Amino acid sequence: MTDVIITLKIMPEDLEVNLEELANEVIKKIESFGGKIKSKEFQPVAFGLNAIILKFFIDEAKGWAEEQEEQLSSITGVNSVNVEEVRRAVG
Repeated sequence: MTDVIITLKIMPEDLEVNLEELANEVIKKIESFGGKIKSKEFQPVAFGLNAIILKFFIDEAKGWAEEQEEQLSSITGVNSVNVEEVRRAVG
């Protein structure tokens, strides 16, 4: 099987959330699902609020399910998790 690249946009609950710590918690959870982090960035949204943008590889056979998204959403400090893009890795 091949890998897929998934891009997630994670919104914190508020401005007081430490984005670096929150990103590390989310990354640990993704890695526990079998994902391999490709990149992490913070994207300004509005009024000082930033979103965490994570790109990671995961085996297509494992896939990405609503259940995993719900587990990420349940992490303290996470307001929402949105799948921005899913595509097959080439090369």
